[in-house]
Amino acid sequence: MLHIVVCIKQVPDSAQIRVHPVTNTIMRQGVPAIINPYDLYALEEALRIKDKFGAYVTVITMGPPQAENALRKALSFGADDAILVTDRAFAGADTLATSFALASAIGQIEKNMPVDLVFCGKQTIDGDTAQVGPGIAKRLELELLTYISSIESVNAAKREIVVQRRSEGGVQVLKTRLPSLITMLEGSNEMRFATMPNMIRAAKTKVSRWDRVAAGIEDVSNIGLKGSPTVVSKVFAPSPKTVKAEMVQTESNDPQDLAASLLMRMFTKFPQVREEIARSAN
Repeated sequence: MLHIVVCIKQVPDSAQIRVHPVTNTIMRQGVPAIINPYDLYALEEALRIKDKFGAYVTVITMGPPQAENALRKALSFGADDAILVTDRAFAGADTLATSFALASAIGQIEKNMPVDLVFCGKQTIDGDTAQVGPGIAKRLELELLTYISSIESVNAAKREIVVQRRSEGGVQVLKTRLPSLITMLEGSNEMRFATMPNMIRAAKTKVSRWDRVAAGIEDVSNIGLKGSPTVVSKVFAPSPKTVKAEMVQTESNDPQDLAASLLMRMFTKFPQVREEIARSAN
């Protein structure tokens, strides 16, 4: 049976995040926490493989104690086991330190049950770096498949997986060996609803809590602030635009008249645009 590990993260709901006007820091008070939306695509894809081929799905997250709520939510969707990697030593971790801690924890998981696939969302909405997944793959020497839009097949006997990867030039069909790490794209699937039996099981299941020792980390210089070379010098909200919209009136409702009026207005206001168009035409 396949063993799939899904990395998720509890993040503040970005739609309700505010930035302090004086300190320029994110104000998290009163902001609800949710599972990173991109990670839900990864979880759903893991559960679909479980439904189709049979698999044991373990969800893991690194975060404060309250991140257990995200893991229980994942259990209610159908995951089999959940591990919370939490320790004050992890505080202030950037993507380098986070990938180190998660890779160490996954290495500990593998001692009890070999890991065939690791799923991550393509990025998180609070960081948008898309670095943690590849960082885990590098540290664990896994085959890396990024920006995956669909899983075509998984062959546990041959230790192979075939996926579709979205690229700038179209869609690539890739086949590689297991174990692999996959980062899923948004829109690749739709998260299922939690069932009542799974919700009851999620409420009763004991979520394992691992500190740095349980996660196999002895050297604290690789985690938390000590293991984080990234420095955030400033966090700020974009300045609101003060330019007002201009109304363009035409003599008729003919689309051609409207287009001509817009072009004339644009060329009058930005003469360099007309010059660039003329040069490109020649």
